[in-house]
Amino acid sequence: MSKALITVGLILVVIGVLWPVVQHLQLGRLPGDIVVERENFQFHFPITTMILISGVISLIVWLLNR
Repeated sequence: MSKALITVGLILVVIGVLWPVVQHLQLGRLPGDIVVERENFQFHFPITTMILISGVISLIVWLLNR
């Protein structure tokens, strides 16, 4: 359990340090992400972004368990 918490903590630190770079990747605005904008309403469903992030996290977890 402690290894998992340390790993999650390190991942969050790395994401925090790399946040300026991550913002320029425009995650959430990839082709396939659903965006509905009305006069007084905005709905964002970043399905492509979620699939991409899930794949990256799965790869990281697989590499750590190897």
